[in-house]
Amino acid sequence: MHRLIITLLISSPLLAAAATLPADHAQRMTRGLKTFDQEVSVILKNNCLGCHGGEKVKSDLDLATREDLLRGGSHGPAVLPFDAAGSSLIDQLNHVKEPHMPDGKPKLPADAIAKITAWINDGAPYSGPLIAGKKPKRDASVVTKEDRQWWAFQPLKKVKAGSIDELLLKKANGLTYNPPADPATLVRRLYLDLTGIPPTPVELQAGIQNPNAAIDKLLGSTRYGERWARHWLDVARFAESTGFEQDYDRPFAFHYRDFVIKALNMDMPYDQFVKWQLAGDEYEPKNALALAATGFLGAGVFPSQITANEVERTRYDAMDDMLSTTSSAMLGLTVGCARCHDHKFDPFPTRDYYQMLSVFTTTTRSNVDVWPDRVTSAVTTMDKKKSTTVQAGATRMMICGEGYDPIVMHTQGGPFFDKTYLLKRGNPDLKDGVMAPGFLQALTKPGSEKRWQWQPPADARYSGRRRTLSNWITDVDHGAGFLLARVIVNRLWQHHFGTGLVLTPNDFGKTGTLPDQPELLDWLAGQLIAGGWKLKPLHRMILQSRAWQQSTQRSPEKEAADPSNALFMRRTPQRLEGEAIRDSMLAVSGLLDETMFGPGTRDENSRRRSIYFTIKRSLLIGSMVAFDLPEPLVSQGTRPTTTVAPQALILMNSPQVRAWAEGLAKRVTSAGDAKQKVTNAYMLCFSRPPNADELSRGTAFLQQGGELADYCQVLLGLNEMVYVN
Repeated sequence: MHRLIITLLISSPLLAAAATLPADHAQRMTRGLKTFDQEVSVILKNNCLGCHGGEKVKSDLDLATREDLLRGGSHGPAVLPFDAAGSSLIDQLNHVKEPHMPDGKPKLPADAIAKITAWINDGAPYSGPLIAGKKPKRDASVVTKEDRQWWAFQPLKKVKAGSIDELLLKKANGLTYNPPADPATLVRRLYLDLTGIPPTPVELQAGIQNPNAAIDKLLGSTRYGERWARHWLDVARFAESTGFEQDYDRPFAFHYRDFVIKALNMDMPYDQFVKWQLAGDEYEPKNALALAATGFLGAGVFPSQITANEVERTRYDAMDDMLSTTSSAMLGLTVGCARCHDHKFDPFPTRDYYQMLSVFTTTTRSNVDVWPDRVTSAVTTMDKKKSTTVQAGATRMMICGEGYDPIVMHTQGGPFFDKTYLLKRGNPDLKDGVMAPGFLQALTKPGSEKRWQWQPPADARYSGRRRTLSNWITDVDHGAGFLLARVIVNRLWQHHFGTGLVLTPNDFGKTGTLPDQPELLDWLAGQLIAGGWKLKPLHRMILQSRAWQQSTQRSPEKEAADPSNALFMRRTPQRLEGEAIRDSMLAVSGLLDETMFGPGTRDENSRRRSIYFTIKRSLLIGSMVAFDLPEPLVSQGTRPTTTVAPQALILMNSPQVRAWAEGLAKRVTSAGDAKQKVTNAYMLCFSRPPNADELSRGTAFLQQGGELADYCQVLLGLNEMVYVN
């Protein structure tokens, strides 16, 4: 009997962690077992088990086994062994604490409550589960070896291959590639892929003569960064206002957008790109570009008018936005789902979530003045829509960091709390211990935690927590770096082919899709790492592959064998995003303003590239929304491609489209006769001459008195203008 009692005591995590036990605990447990067997078990079965361990488990409180009882539920611990007075279950049974138990039924008789009280004071022992054969729930806070078997949590496989094509053809199931697209189509595809703007006739001819030189030219073009930065800004949920009802402007948030463009153009190694976005101020606190990178963390929504009792919850919401976006954008994981409970599908315990959340405990938004040799705090009161004059030679930018004067978005409390707690059910009123920074067990080799720790200098303004996180997230051998590489190469593939190798780019977990080409995914990730995390060589590798260069020729046999084109044995036409559609029309009209960087605008008459539109959450640019600009509330891994009437109506009636059509008409006015005008317009818009029927119809329209601008507007509205073949 004493051996059984000792076993029962040790099996309780709560008691095992206790500093002391009652001196007579063995005798009390013996007495408690007798009470349990003779009376308490019957009371619990008849009155409690129906909701807490039988057919259902309300509030996550399971009474079927002692281990589950002591683990507690969503309202915290229900029973403290040897302490009935401190056990919330007794207060609930006595109806002095909500929720009253049994729920919706009369209070238990006084003698029944007395028996349960005595049993708890005697240690709340069980002689066995209340349901025969019932086993305690597995402790989801511990990630097992089996949990780590999921493909995304496995290290990169070493794949022997010489090219993308070798790996794709290896799994082609007897299918073969389509023939290559014609040279002009490939050059147009190349320009739209890398820059979002079609080639001029001169560029077209140069690209046809030397395709590899064209690839190098475009990867070195400033337009490359403007095109591909837009893809990342979707993932980063970038916007320049606070959201919610007031939706106040963040007038200096554009520096983050400029950082992304500059980083991509200079081919910043992707691991550095990630590190700076998480902790640029901790890496290079005097580097304006590194500081601007931290705008990634602060780009999310944040309410500006809250009541005093919302301050703590709002702060946890802000940190959750930082963590959830980091995990979705960089790791393709839905870690945010573990905020209120252990993740239902992936091995992300709530404890892991709050350990990672604590990395951002003191991270806040700030507006700072940046000089070439120093950085000083200069806060703008955002909730009053005021801005201050920047001293000559300085640049004002919004950053996310520690130690600077944080932007005060409300008057009900400080911008952050000194500690982060584990919250039961995500409720700030149910705190369950202070959390120290930590990482996902599923992506951490046991015993490796100290290798990423970084201690800042004694006089530093920052804690070093975010730099420590960045060390873990980029560590290929012991941390999450292998998954970081998989996720970004999948995003590159997605934007070049229309779909990723993993169709759910923000979810590599069990609710996402499995990779159709796992060997290719791992090989590409390995190539990225071996190449120093440089993205441009990977672009070049994709663009030079036979897979990318295929035609869009239809084949009933291929479509029947591979309806979703998971084998990539043919090319699927892609519609351009709204920004690239607008930029292409501006470019062919000759009206494009190539001014880069700086504050944006909401004026749709602007002739700058679309990436320089100011993104105000409550007033998104209408033409961009019509062409599927996503809501910048959370990380967006993909955009839908809809076909709706407003798209055609914009192209037919928009004053901006009309101005572009008139600009295009001016470009071809001096081209000679009607045939030459039609030919030149086709070359500018579609990188090809018109066929005989198109030439005949266009020429006839102009010769019969049709306006050249009207004809040009028709061309701008054709499918060929907005689709990449």
